[in-house]
Formats: sequence, C-alpha cells, structure tokens
Amino acid sequence: MKDFKDKVMFITGAAHGFGEVLAKEGARRGMKIAMADIDEPALTKVYQDIQTVTPDVLMVVTDVTKETEVDAAIAQTMTKFGRIDLLINDAGVAVPGMVWDLPSRDWEWIIHTNLMSQVYTMQKVIPIMRQQQTHGAIINVSSYAGLVSTPLMPAYYATKFASVGMTEGIAYDLQQHQIDIEMHVFCPAFVQTDLYHCEQHRPAQYTDTTDPYYQSQAYRDGQKFAKHDITTGMPIDNIANIVFTALEKNQFYILSHPSLNPMITKRTERIVEGQGPDINFVGQFMQSLSQANQTDQ
Repeated sequence: MKDFKDKVMFITGAAHGFGEVLAKEGARRGMKIAMADIDEPALTKVYQDIQTVTPDVLMVVTDVTKETEVDAAIAQTMTKFGRIDLLINDAGVAVPGMVWDLPSRDWEWIIHTNLMSQVYTMQKVIPIMRQQQTHGAIINVSSYAGLVSTPLMPAYYATKFASVGMTEGIAYDLQQHQIDIEMHVFCPAFVQTDLYHCEQHRPAQYTDTTDPYYQSQAYRDGQKFAKHDITTGMPIDNIANIVFTALEKNQFYILSHPSLNPMITKRTERIVEGQGPDINFVGQFMQSLSQANQTDQ
C-alpha cells in the first residue's frame, strides 16, 4: 500500500502501544481511522488526540474476544466510512507462566485475544475488501515470539507462532484466488509498550480471583518477568515509521530489530539439522536482544 490519503484504517488494540502510534500515524498521513479497544478511558484519550488532526475518526469500545462485538465495530465502521482499506490486528495480551501452572482460562484468554480476534476481523473484512474491488492491506501483529521461542511463556509463543503461520497461509490463498489484498505480519521484539498492564483489562469471562494461582509466587514471578521485558525494550518512537515504510514497500515480514535476524537464521538451521530447543541458545538470544535494543533504535 503506497497511497494512504483518504483510505480507511480499522485497527484493534488502538488505545495503547503499537495501536496508538499506528492510528496516530495513519491520521497524520490523511487516513480515516476506526479504532477498537476494550479500555474506554484510554481509547477516548487517543480519539481526542486524533480529532485534533482529523474529524474522520471513530472509536468503538470492543472486547475483541467476543465475535459479536468485533462484528459490531466493523459494522459501525462501514456505516460511518463505507469502506475499509487497511486492517491492523493489533489487540494482544501477554500471559506468562509454565504450562503446568497456567489455568485453562488464561490459555483461552490469550488465544481468543491474540489469535481468534484476528480471525474474527478477517472473516468480515476480507469479503468487504473484495466487494470494494480496490487494493487492500492487512497487518497481523505477531511478535518476534512468533519466530523464535524462549522459556517461561508457552501460551504467548503458541499464539504468536499461530499468527505468523495463519498470515502466511492466508497470503497463499489470496494469491491463488488473485485477490488484491496484501498481507503483512509484524514481528517486533521487546518494545516499550503497555503490554505488561494487560491484566488491568482482563474480561470478566476469563477472571476468577478465587483461584489460588493468582496469589502464587509463580504468578508474581511471571508478571515481574513480563514487566521487565517490556520496560527494558526498545523505545516505541520509531515503530510507526518502520511499519508504514514496510507497507509502502509491500514487505510481508515486518521486523523491528534487524540485529536479531541472525537468531532467526540460527533457529532455522537447528530445525533442518533436527536439533531441539537448547537453553544455551536462549542465552545467546538474550545477549543479542540486549544489544539489539541499543543498536536498532
């Protein structure tokens, strides 16, 4: 996608982090912005900020784990703007914890938020884009955690690897059927977003405060781990430029930390050599990540 002026962006997870900066950058480039997020106060603040740039902005408070609410947000977007040209699936949560500790409700929460919400939007938006008979683009926000794995967050890795594989598969399907929609998967490493605050927005259907797990040391350690990784990550300042430049160049994989690319290569080499996960490999990754947050800004 090279021309952004007067095009319509529909973006989930728009109240914080990547969603906020991408929505604002889209508005700066002359786009009409439809924003969905579960956090009404924060979404309202972003909405008000964008209104100072353009009146063409819509906010819909949405729990993306509920297909009916996603459908309603898309319907409101079509009512206001009549089209969708760029879909950005940014909504996401981080749920650390060992598979033998983590309750099933946490698996359901992260799968529904990080993966199924992307399914819900694409099921509705791809037919809309096809009917428009104009060029469209979709960005699924995955993670570097969809390309290389480490300990402590198997549920998070499960959803992010799934998002990468799903996006690749959909790209094949669109090409095979000659549908004019470009696919992209955004795979950032650690960036200073609001992701470690996602517990503040956990929907009621995934909440049980009586479960002893949420008072356990394992839970507290997981939250501490998630906060550390985010707060020590790359500043978010240049992310919008990285993503929109990739859109202009039609890059499928959008990576935030180029100096980590050798780790992706090493993982691929280990796969074809039949080698399994190795904790020493993780040590190399963490050392590379620390360096990358300094060099890739």
